[in-house]
Amino acid sequence: MSKIVTLDEFIIKSQKEITHATGELSRLLRDIGIAAKVINVEVNKAGLGEILGAAQKENNTGDNVQKLDIFSNEKMIEFLANSGECCGIASEELDEFVTLPNVLDKDANYIVVTDPLDGSSNIDVNVSVGTIFGIYKRVSSPKEDCTLADFIQKGCEQVAAGYVLYGTSTILVYTTGNGVNGFTLDPAIGEFCLSHPNIKMPERGNYYSVNQGYYLKFDLEMRRYIDHCSDLNLRLRYIGSMVSDIHRIMFQGGIFLYPNTRKYPQGKLRLLYEANPISMIVEQAGGTAINTKLERILDLDVHKIHQRTTVVMGSKAMVQEMKEFVQRYSAIEI
Repeated sequence: MSKIVTLDEFIIKSQKEITHATGELSRLLRDIGIAAKVINVEVNKAGLGEILGAAQKENNTGDNVQKLDIFSNEKMIEFLANSGECCGIASEELDEFVTLPNVLDKDANYIVVTDPLDGSSNIDVNVSVGTIFGIYKRVSSPKEDCTLADFIQKGCEQVAAGYVLYGTSTILVYTTGNGVNGFTLDPAIGEFCLSHPNIKMPERGNYYSVNQGYYLKFDLEMRRYIDHCSDLNLRLRYIGSMVSDIHRIMFQGGIFLYPNTRKYPQGKLRLLYEANPISMIVEQAGGTAINTKLERILDLDVHKIHQRTTVVMGSKAMVQEMKEFVQRYSAIEI
């Protein structure tokens, strides 16, 4: 029987393989793992308490906030504040970034961006949801409070990114820029255990994921590409939780599309909290992540923390085909 490797053990082992590692990032990743365990408990017992339903408010980007959004956001802040490794957090649920207090006079060198509960509108009907996070090394002085400049770095500056899927099992997937590994929560011992080492996305797959209800609101080139997917008898799968849709593609291949519409001409997904972290994971697994202007997402300039973007990501060969459709049809008048 192979030895069980816990998340903590894997992080410590990985740290030892990097000669200049100080342990700060490792401790921060472990703290995020603990926060995910706490969120997982509430997600799995949501129907038993009074934590289901909307909180009768909207966040900065206009989405209805669910009670579990608020709980998840509070827990991420709580555990990151206690770690001493994080100087600030920006979240989809916060209007502005939050500066975290200094712990034991320790210089905190990292900031975290997060969507604490992606797909939370699904929670009332027991559909999979997730947490997304990205980690950056701060650019401001560690002797002072973090600044906006720490948060509006390009996605390619991330030192780590990951997501947690709360589904039939709870899985944490993360990268520090040296491949992607997945860990499944073992409820018997309360630990994330290595279950999917060195994840590699297939070159192509049989799935495409898009909210096809908005088909008529998409640009011509996107409609033509969706028609192409249908002509190939690809299977449409769309859950409405980016983590859930991407997780399938990570293992089975395919393409995830969230293009612009008339209502959201710049796209709807948040660049900082959703697109950049997931793009880092997708690329590290061998996939491609671009916007509908065919620009690499990780190279996009970030101007504000709630900036939106279009998203096309997944298997490399399928994203390349989509690029060809855009180049062929984008100059045609509708």
